[in-house]
Amino acid sequence: MVMRFASLGSGSKGNATLVEAGDACLLLDCGFSARELERRLSMLQLDGARLSGILVTHEHSDHIKGVWTLSRRHQLPVYMTGGTAKASAAPADIDLHLITPQQRFQVQGVDVLPVAVPHDAREPVQFVFNCAGLKLGVLTDLGHISSHVRECYQGCDGLFVEANHDREMLADGPYPYSLKQRVAGDWGHLNNEQTAGLLNAVEPRTLQALVVGHISQQNNALSAVQEAMASVASVVPEIIYASQDDCVDWLVLE
Repeated sequence: MVMRFASLGSGSKGNATLVEAGDACLLLDCGFSARELERRLSMLQLDGARLSGILVTHEHSDHIKGVWTLSRRHQLPVYMTGGTAKASAAPADIDLHLITPQQRFQVQGVDVLPVAVPHDAREPVQFVFNCAGLKLGVLTDLGHISSHVRECYQGCDGLFVEANHDREMLADGPYPYSLKQRVAGDWGHLNNEQTAGLLNAVEPRTLQALVVGHISQQNNALSAVQEAMASVASVVPEIIYASQDDCVDWLVLE
């Protein structure tokens, strides 16, 4: 059995990631309108009826915008923490499954570990997927790398990780001071150097596929991210950079 994953878009205006293994096809976040999400699915020859469920990391609009509509349209179960459900005012008519950080659950044979992360949301998590001996980690929207996070993401076969901002570009950029403090703080987002440090700490030689995403359009540049990734580029077969406007096609782990 193989596992594969794809990005339907990554950034401050909308996030969605697909994870497929066996019969399961999981949508991780839906920060686009349901219509836009369906359009992006069609680019990968899929539609919403193929999905097994929606996993939600936290309640910010760039991750949850289309969740309720998509869930209703295709009768999809939604998995999120109790804190996220409260903060997002989850509707009563949704097939809601409350999950607990660090407690594994399964969806159609895929083992899912919700990992607690430091981010300015009610009860945010990121996810590690295991199936048939393969391990895929998705890690965005966190302000610093805790020892707990580092432990959970050791030895992945595939990894989707954020490199949100360049520290100097953020400091010199157009954001108001309070927003700069939020983004750069311990409960905000990872900068390029933090991401590079994480990658060097989690056995990058095991990676078959690495996607770097959630790259700020205002406070980062692809060249800056690539420069920071130079320390791991020599040991990872290929580094893919996800964008806000385009999909990253399926990446296969086997």
